[in-house]
Amino acid sequence: MRIKKRLPFTPNSHVNRRRFCFVRILIVEDESRMAALLARGFRDEGYAVDVASDGTDGLWMATENDYDAVVLDGMLPGIDGFEVCAKMREAGRWVPVILLTARDSVDHRVEGLDAGADDYMAKPFSFAELAARVRALVRRGARERPTVLEIGDLRLDPAAHCAWRGTTPLHLSPKEMALLELLMRHADEVVTRTQVLEHVWDFAYDGLSNVVDQYVSYLRKKVDRPFGRADIETVRGVGYRLRGAAR
Repeated sequence: MRIKKRLPFTPNSHVNRRRFCFVRILIVEDESRMAALLARGFRDEGYAVDVASDGTDGLWMATENDYDAVVLDGMLPGIDGFEVCAKMREAGRWVPVILLTARDSVDHRVEGLDAGADDYMAKPFSFAELAARVRALVRRGARERPTVLEIGDLRLDPAAHCAWRGTTPLHLSPKEMALLELLMRHADEVVTRTQVLEHVWDFAYDGLSNVVDQYVSYLRKKVDRPFGRADIETVRGVGYRLRGAAR
């Protein structure tokens, strides 16, 4: 009887474990040396790796194939990584994306995350840290995280702090905007007053106050009544619900 040789323990023993997992990632990087190093590193991690050398090819591959994660350079010829990420989200591709770029200002990090990226690393970086971040993203998996929320003819852009009913802009205060975002993220679900207080105000706020009811009233006057709608419903004794498009 043949006995299978046991793999020795090494400091990178997680690499041995990952060889039995089928994880496919896309690297979009225009610098050939960097792309080769990243591809080799992730293949050593046990991943299947595809490589694109520009934004156009990267966008096509990301939208035509199913990946577990995308490692995306921000500074690409033609379509840059920020636009690639935004277009992926517009196309309904929710694979986790980590942006790599030499641009490390706060404004650039905000731009990347608001474009739909899940993480952001500045160059130069440690491959060990990048690999750990990719593993974390793969564990989370792909789930819908739209950068602009849409429920029926209601739209809300959290990054721009703008909302619309159809083509009509809605002029909302910061708290009204936060309340509408919470209701839209839980469309067709009952949101309790406690949940509203915790997400829109904070734990220290007086739970006996009727501030939630007041702000729901303010929101209805701006979002529903001018348009002949009654989408924000009161669920007596529990909280509130925003009706979805199908109802």
